[in-house]
Amino acid sequence: MLWFGDAVVTGLFALSGAIRKPVAPAEVDRRIALVVADREVVAHDQDVIALRLTAPDDSALPRWYPGAHIDVHLPSGRVRQYSLCGDPADTRAYRIAVRRIPAGGGGSIEVHDEIATGTSLFTSGPRNAFPLAMPGFGSPTQRFRFIAGGIGITPILPMLATAERHGVDWSMVYAGRSVDALPFVDELARFGDRIEVRTDDVHGVPSAADLLGDCPDGTTVYACGPAPMLTAIRSSLVGRADVELHFERFAAPPVVDGEEFTVAIASTGEAIRVAADETLLAALNRSDVHAPYSCQQGFCGTCRTAVRSGDVDHRDTLLTEPERAAGTMLICVSRARGDGPLVLDL
Repeated sequence: MLWFGDAVVTGLFALSGAIRKPVAPAEVDRRIALVVADREVVAHDQDVIALRLTAPDDSALPRWYPGAHIDVHLPSGRVRQYSLCGDPADTRAYRIAVRRIPAGGGGSIEVHDEIATGTSLFTSGPRNAFPLAMPGFGSPTQRFRFIAGGIGITPILPMLATAERHGVDWSMVYAGRSVDALPFVDELARFGDRIEVRTDDVHGVPSAADLLGDCPDGTTVYACGPAPMLTAIRSSLVGRADVELHFERFAAPPVVDGEEFTVAIASTGEAIRVAADETLLAALNRSDVHAPYSCQQGFCGTCRTAVRSGDVDHRDTLLTEPERAAGTMLICVSRARGDGPLVLDL
């Protein structure tokens, strides 16, 4: 009986062990298939195009709200983020706009030169890091001041229509090099003098006061544009606890308190020096070491890279402590702690 009992117990332990060995779930492809349904030039200088994207079967797409963006997986394998600038009520289509950047990472050139009507694309779906908080629904604001610089108009566009529809008091300044370089100028004409267009060739480079205008207590500012513009606005509002500021930048933020360091590429042994005011991603790109990236601001995770050795100065807002401890970093914003080297699994 004792032997039988041991056999039963042993069998139970074996069964328990089999149950306790988890099987990793199959990888699920959560990308959403899209097709370019329409392509339109939306700046007079021809450097900005808008793409209307639909599902291949014209079915409904996941809902989105003003300020949202999508990750677009291009045929080359590049992943780029573009703000949704269409109508959130249109569940059959997404609209994005892309400015040609000749000296960029190649994504805008691919969109302009290779993405035609009928091209198949994929997206990871809408995400929102720049949400619009309406008065009475998460915000004590009484009025909006919208500020857009150039292609920074894209996340602002749906916000204007939403504020208008809800009867919220709002005003806007739209800045850029010239009228010809500003996308959607014709579309914005319907709002009349609620939008002030300021261009460098006519008015000069605007100051923070020019951009903010009359900004009384109870104003919420939504700004999107180049880093110098946003820095000026933020500096001007220091101490204004009665004014909310929400902003989004399309370019990488400037490096703050950076130190020079060395990074080594595990696959080749190449050593690359990263300047104090340079991002690790920028240093890799200029050395023709290509790694995937998208937001360049430390929140999308596209540039997630394994670190074989070295001490990382983590500056992102995405990775968890266990992920960091396991040797992962976001190379768009994070750096080496000290002189390095960091050895990357590239």
